[in-house]
Amino acid sequence: MSYHSCVERIDYKVIPGKQSFYIGGWCVTDENVSIDYSFKIDGKEVPIKLFKQNREDVLSHLNISSTKKDIGFFIAVDSMSSISQGICLEAKSSFGRYKIAELNKNQLNRLSKKEPFVHSIDTISFHENEMIVSGWAFSLSDSPIEIIVKDVSSNKCIKPTVQWAYRPDVAKLYFLDSKTATCGFYFKCPIADDKKYSINFIIGGKEYQIETKKSIKKIIPEIISNINIPNIKKGIHYIRSKGMRGLFRRLSTGDLHQMTYQEWYDIFKPSKEEFQRQREKEFKYTPKISLIVAAYNTPLDYFKEMVDSVLNQTYSNWELCIADGSDNDQLNKFVSRKYLDNSQIKYKRLNHNYGISVNMNEALELASGEYIGLFDHDDFLTPDALFEVVKVLQDKQFEFIYSDEDKYLTDKKELVEPHFKPDFNIDYLRSVNYICHFLVVKKQLIGAVGHFNKEYDGAQDYDFILRCIENLREEDICHIPQVLYHWRMHSLSTASNPESKLYAFKAGEKAIQDHLIRAGLKAKVSMQKNLGLYRCQYELLSTPKISIIIPNKDHIDDLEKCIASILKSNYPNYEIIVVENNSVENKTFDYYKQLALRSEKIKVVYWESEFNYSAINNYGAKFATGEYLLLLNNDTEMIGQECLSEMLSYCQREDVGIVGAKLLYDDDTVQHGGVVVGLGGIAGHAFVGEERNAPGYFGRLICAQDLSAVTAACLMVKKSLFDEVGGLSEDLRVAFNDIDFCLKIRRLGYLVVYDPFAELYHYESKSRGTEDTPEKVQRFNNEILTFKKRWPDILENGDIYYNPNLTYSGKAFDLKER
Repeated sequence: MSYHSCVERIDYKVIPGKQSFYIGGWCVTDENVSIDYSFKIDGKEVPIKLFKQNREDVLSHLNISSTKKDIGFFIAVDSMSSISQGICLEAKSSFGRYKIAELNKNQLNRLSKKEPFVHSIDTISFHENEMIVSGWAFSLSDSPIEIIVKDVSSNKCIKPTVQWAYRPDVAKLYFLDSKTATCGFYFKCPIADDKKYSINFIIGGKEYQIETKKSIKKIIPEIISNINIPNIKKGIHYIRSKGMRGLFRRLSTGDLHQMTYQEWYDIFKPSKEEFQRQREKEFKYTPKISLIVAAYNTPLDYFKEMVDSVLNQTYSNWELCIADGSDNDQLNKFVSRKYLDNSQIKYKRLNHNYGISVNMNEALELASGEYIGLFDHDDFLTPDALFEVVKVLQDKQFEFIYSDEDKYLTDKKELVEPHFKPDFNIDYLRSVNYICHFLVVKKQLIGAVGHFNKEYDGAQDYDFILRCIENLREEDICHIPQVLYHWRMHSLSTASNPESKLYAFKAGEKAIQDHLIRAGLKAKVSMQKNLGLYRCQYELLSTPKISIIIPNKDHIDDLEKCIASILKSNYPNYEIIVVENNSVENKTFDYYKQLALRSEKIKVVYWESEFNYSAINNYGAKFATGEYLLLLNNDTEMIGQECLSEMLSYCQREDVGIVGAKLLYDDDTVQHGGVVVGLGGIAGHAFVGEERNAPGYFGRLICAQDLSAVTAACLMVKKSLFDEVGGLSEDLRVAFNDIDFCLKIRRLGYLVVYDPFAELYHYESKSRGTEDTPEKVQRFNNEILTFKKRWPDILENGDIYYNPNLTYSGKAFDLKER
């Protein structure tokens, strides 16, 4: 019997009177046996805290079949004794002991850190004149951590606004309590390109330098400070991909945090061994996939790369169907010379260029497969594209399958702009053709919806996709969250130069408009300033009453600003219900009296129990006489007169249950652009700190779309649905009640829509306090546990409107460090 093991992380902390070790990795045997661990200091075994992890990735790589999946270990050791010789970690099983790691005193001294904290910088990125940093840090003492940025040359200090977040992943690894686990941080700060900057922690009045931009002297300290599981994995993969020279070159010019997408892709793409395993895989269901291509004057090198990407597929039951409408015979001669003997390549020379739609229909006539894949003549597939499609068809024969994609810079031969997409999202699809590539549909579906329509040339695929989804249930649609398609960018491509095909975007507008007509929805479609993005403005079918519920405790200046903005609304039918919540200032009650005289639309009701955000809103809803409720914070201010009518235009739809808005800080940066469930542990706002008009990730900040949740700081809901789910859950007194409420509405089958065209200022402080008392910590911890017990599936499997390739621990929509 043999042991196999790897140590992926060793942290050694020395503070006065105490030593702490954190060791992570994996260990497995050839036999199916359980493994325990022993940690010795100077030959004497000491107590450990052991956390085991499933590491099926390792088992797959080693090709070991074992029912013992929890071969990963993370061990924490606290010791009061000094070390005179060294430490040793051993694995123990029924087959005996096995030494995993051994370090002598000199090695430990080189590894030890004198700083009284543990930290990791997850990402450092630079956008224009800003440095954007995310990570986590916690103190080994009771002293809090303050983060500053310094100009190295002048020693000038910058104090950024730091947002702290709960990090359950760090809490699990380091056995932290709920207070210490609020250790995730994110901040931006202004920088100048010609200067060096350091990131410093201040703990107990003492300052510690962590990171330095463009400082060669900091290479070694940065390596030491970043000894953690994600970075070691990246380093190992980077060595495999680029070699040791490449790794050190990377460290000397930036660090692994600033990895380009091409480098990320090279590290995490399937290996040659994996591709070989795919070729040897025998599926039970092996449908033929017909890839249809409309060629027109395609450069031969692009065409060859496209064809080669099909020939190199790890799944073999395919055919490539090409209709060539070129105005010269170059491609015809090339195909005849190169591919004439390949029966899987079907080629038809057209006597005229009939346009993209007719040419694609000609290619479709050549297809004999059960599934049809749409393929542009100058793009190319990943080797596993068809394999991954067929893999998802083994359990269910989906009718419509799409994948993630990226773009290929022809000149630089570099992959860029990965589009990691959400699962099916009808409102996002009505805002942008996010599905695009790679799309595979059942041939029978094409028979039902019809071929490509010349009327939409340039956006014929958009029209085709919309017609397909009109004939499908959501469960017939499958999203593969992997990049399977490389979209070539060159001077004539829409991907590189949108203005080159303005007619295509106009055709897209028409495709959406006609789709809405077929769906029986009255709306006007218009192009946004960002080409390729659209806005649907739904007509109001009626003017039902909206009951606006505003909890309030003192802060009448905020409340007055909020109410004044509502009273300017162009929507006529609403009522305002202010829920008084234990105010103590006399001027507050004087103001309430003025409100009653000011408008018959305003009433004040009194909540006399202790603070419970959910219960207060539920109480206010009892007084509501409207068909719709708008839950609204008292420190918000509607921008413009259309906010109520804009939100109602979505909420009136039969398939929509909740509508949320875009919320801004008073400096016109984003406070809320939707919620990602799981971000930061439980849930987090997307696009925090972005500029008001920034498009966000592939337009998602400025496009209407479906989400899992939005914030209750401004949330519209049908009153009937609010009552059906029992309102907000009162066991979630402060935190996560709005996320829970959205998920309850979604469980009934209704959509939660983020509407970026309903904008409000939210004067909530950018630097809100943390849960800083034992009572608050206990309450917050209990609410975390309640939410986790109620919604384990989405926390374990991920938010369907996000993507597993994107991080849950850093800034939303950054690449995940897998």
